[in-house]
Amino acid sequence: MKSFFLSIVILVSIIGQSATATTFNDEQLHYKIMYKWGLINKKAGTAALTLKNKGLNYKTQLVAKSEPWADRFYMVRDTLNGLIIKDGFIPTFYEKIAHEGGDFKHDIVKYSRNGNNVIGYCTRIKQKEDDVKASKKEHIISATGTTVDMLSVFYYMRSLNYDKMKSGDVIKLNIFSGKRKELLTIKYRGTKNVSYDKKSYNCYHISFTFTSDGNKKTSDDMDAWISSDIRRIPVKLEGSLPVGKVQCFYTGG
Repeated sequence: MKSFFLSIVILVSIIGQSATATTFNDEQLHYKIMYKWGLINKKAGTAALTLKNKGLNYKTQLVAKSEPWADRFYMVRDTLNGLIIKDGFIPTFYEKIAHEGGDFKHDIVKYSRNGNNVIGYCTRIKQKEDDVKASKKEHIISATGTTVDMLSVFYYMRSLNYDKMKSGDVIKLNIFSGKRKELLTIKYRGTKNVSYDKKSYNCYHISFTFTSDGNKKTSDDMDAWISSDIRRIPVKLEGSLPVGKVQCFYTGG
């Protein structure tokens, strides 16, 4: 399964609706990550999403880490960096630096576009806990049509007009996840009120899956709830684990 701490940014994606003229001010959004199994409901980690205006671009970053008690089972210290062109929310650079368990992984994707065709030049540095030295591989991945990555998708989706959607709509798009292209399928499930920590949000409910080109699932299904106010903030994400499930909650920013 994909690192759930990173998947927090894939709460929703391009849904085939017209984008509004949305612009973003500098911001930092904070999340808590909860592990739930039966009567156990314990904070397992935190995440923060940061955006800064840089001329014609947005500079973005996600930082996620597990709590000390969870480190004993599976330590996570992950950082994602990205550069997005403001006009159209088009990614030009993506980087993932992951320390998970005892393993290290560093992915870099640089984009090239020609009309509707997109090419990603990918470099992956990887070192397992027991490896003496790291390995380095380069890949070229391509797609036709709208293409995003694990970070830029978060900001693109916030520019869309969800009021034009109807329950049951299903949309697919390309997403580059390091060394390969995957398909992201989103299903809109209507609106719902989400309440926690003495706060309440009116939200759009969406479920989504990742599949390979061969239509094989590459991670478990997830559900997301996005606020229906002008900021369109993802306020909750939920996914299953082999034992229990993980829930991510927006806490402020």
